[in-house]
Amino acid sequence: MMETAASDAQTYGFLLAPNFALMSYASATEPLRAANLLARTGLYTVEPLSVGGEPVACSSGFAVPCGDLARRGGACHTVFVVAGGGPADWEHARPAFPILRRLTRQGVRIGGISGGSFLLAQAGLLDGRDFTIHWEHAPALMEAFPGLQPRQARYVIDGDRITCGGGVAPLDMMHALIAERMGPAFARRVSDWFLHASVAEPAAPQRGSAPERFGTHHPGLLAVLEKMETAIERPLDRSAMARLAGVTPRHLDRLFATHLQSSFADVYRAIRLEHGLRLLQQSPLSVSDIAFATGFSSASHFSRAFGRRFGRPPSAARERKCAT
Repeated sequence: MMETAASDAQTYGFLLAPNFALMSYASATEPLRAANLLARTGLYTVEPLSVGGEPVACSSGFAVPCGDLARRGGACHTVFVVAGGGPADWEHARPAFPILRRLTRQGVRIGGISGGSFLLAQAGLLDGRDFTIHWEHAPALMEAFPGLQPRQARYVIDGDRITCGGGVAPLDMMHALIAERMGPAFARRVSDWFLHASVAEPAAPQRGSAPERFGTHHPGLLAVLEKMETAIERPLDRSAMARLAGVTPRHLDRLFATHLQSSFADVYRAIRLEHGLRLLQQSPLSVSDIAFATGFSSASHFSRAFGRRFGRPPSAARERKCAT
């Protein structure tokens, strides 16, 4: 039933990791502000948080004033961890882990936005949970935590854990959370406020479809390309992929040449190297570990292929990178 009065404002805390993505933060907080305006009362309070209460700089470079997580987190209805960037940024959040675990024991609902789910995994707060993470961070999470398998959904609500892929997906998530409290009609008014006419379902994909990504609609070729994206560590040979497409290896070669103007080997290598680039930027794995995780026989073999594709050695790709 819709809650018509807001005698008890719900406080949403946002634990900000250095270099967090401003888009993700705004997409999560602005619907709460709009809900207050439309209801003409204080339904929600937004509380930016950090460890120690120091300001935190976002991906755009300016700092957001914050309250202290340890002191203010217990008064929150929900605390979201918001993270972009990569491991170099996330290390600053480690002191928050015992505080987050304490908050869960106190009944505070905990969530992760974009790379925030990685930090929840590090804190041991996603064990046995259904969750998602921004697609760019997913390979690093699965390498670091083999027992965890994120869903490629826009957001996932699993009891007192809420995770979201980031970017504009928090608009969809906040629609669901506002509807949970205030009813779907009021949530629709909030979404309309932002011209958010098409609210996505939780399980909607984070990325464009395979035809959009690869620029082809050939069903057999798409089956091979999608298999390439999942068979990274142990690449399949042409014969196995041709059987998957229901064609001969020679015909598979013609499909790649006709539809992609490239060869089977070149496309597969590019997909594996792009995966390796994400691991370099989003995980602390060594170059040797990443080489084996992307199906190369050695670190030197990976480094040579990486240099040819990206024009720089793997070590240069460790530079800080902002994620959505």
